[in-house]
Amino acid sequence: MDTDRPTWRSRAWLVAASVLLALVLVLSTVGVDSPQTTLAMTLVAIGVAAAMVVWALLRTRSHRRLYEAELAAWAAERAAQGERLRIARDLHDLVSHGLGIITVRAAVARAIPDPDEDDRANALADIERVGRETTTELRRMLTVLRTPGPAPLRPADTLDDLPAIVDAASSTGVEATLAVADLGEVSAGVQLTVCAVVREALSNAIRHAGPTRARIDVRREGDALAVDVQDAGPSEGWRPQPGAGHGLDALRERVAVLGGTLDAEPAGPGFRLTARIPDRGPA
Repeated sequence: MDTDRPTWRSRAWLVAASVLLALVLVLSTVGVDSPQTTLAMTLVAIGVAAAMVVWALLRTRSHRRLYEAELAAWAAERAAQGERLRIARDLHDLVSHGLGIITVRAAVARAIPDPDEDDRANALADIERVGRETTTELRRMLTVLRTPGPAPLRPADTLDDLPAIVDAASSTGVEATLAVADLGEVSAGVQLTVCAVVREALSNAIRHAGPTRARIDVRREGDALAVDVQDAGPSEGWRPQPGAGHGLDALRERVAVLGGTLDAEPAGPGFRLTARIPDRGPA
């Protein structure tokens, strides 16, 4: 429930009714000794009643305009906040994934005792490629932030993008295997969130475990999709590269929006990320 949402408040008609009630009580206690006095009091009562009705209408209209302006400002702020959160998620995914790949690739190349020219050239080529892609995306995001108006949406990830996400992690030395069961029809929002879960889990594995092994399972459990990503733990001699710590929090919020749950916990020497997301297919 949004407790900061503006509420409609106008007591104009209550005030007008109170004044008219008080007028009626006053008139009922005043003695009338002639038809002229009765007529005069009736005209006064009608005039006061008409004035109060006009006042209440004008006052209510003024309150309504004020309320609509506050509601529009509140809605605009909510939309802007949503845009900021969406851009923040995009930046996190971009920077975390890109820099994670660069860090792991450089560390793996440095750890090879006597790398030959091909190994060194491949490592540098991967670092250059990912660096260029990340820089290009950062420039695009900065352009979006400087441009007035809503930020354009990137094409939404689908389940068809899962192999590419896994291949990107595999290029860093993570031996990732993907198993996707028969899921049937899956709504677009759930597909996007499944990809976000897998990407975040692999990015965390890259940073904290280095060139390790990881298993990704995506399956349907009744009216929900279950995503399970587990790594085998840090490679020997690997130094974890901790992030800012916001990735899992943002991912948990994204899953919760769809009514799902996200669990992150150690599993033996490694780490396990499990999401369960309700889904009944496309609406």
